[in-house]
Amino acid sequence: MTTRFVAKMEDVLAVYERPYDPKRPVVALDEKPKELHASVVSNQPEPAVPGQVGREVMRQDYTYKPQGMTNIFLAVEPLQGKYWAAVSPDRTGGTFAHHLKTLVDEAYASAEVVVLVTDNLNTHGPWSLYEVFPPAEAKRIADRIEWHYTPEHGSWLNVAEIGLSILQRQCLKRRIPDSTTLDHELQTWVAERNQRQTTINWQFTTADARIKLRRLYPILS
Repeated sequence: MTTRFVAKMEDVLAVYERPYDPKRPVVALDEKPKELHASVVSNQPEPAVPGQVGREVMRQDYTYKPQGMTNIFLAVEPLQGKYWAAVSPDRTGGTFAHHLKTLVDEAYASAEVVVLVTDNLNTHGPWSLYEVFPPAEAKRIADRIEWHYTPEHGSWLNVAEIGLSILQRQCLKRRIPDSTTLDHELQTWVAERNQRQTTINWQFTTADARIKLRRLYPILS
């Protein structure tokens, strides 16, 4: 329903318009799969050419062997230019829950509440915490998070997608052989981004949406 889309869109846009508050930082979270490839070098004999009778010339061929899939979680604090990332073997609810705990207890330990913007993936919610933590611990972590969801088919409203796009261009657009190498490259990229503190200036507002996307709003009699 378009009204559901509109309601979620305006909720997220209102969050992006909030002024910076170190006790309640706005953080966008997203994830993406990454296929791993190892380079394999093979030596192939080339046929002899005139004047080189009986001599074989060895040629090196490079092929790429799939090494499976992994998953990247990326959190972006747009107003501070702060990034946090992790590599995981899967994208289950339990994995998501452990990353939430790291986010609130380590990356944002000094914050009272993390204002979290994420998409509607079925693992993205406080219910995932109860899969792996005792109820009291799950509730403690959940209480440190203020949840805001982008609309279905509205992932462009997640600022973390901008971060993933930059990450893809600057770090991931090449073959990486294993999770250890991927994590090293990822953390190096995160450290460089955090040192530069390059903020993301989100300019699309609720007022803009009501004009440019007015076709999504119901016509009231």
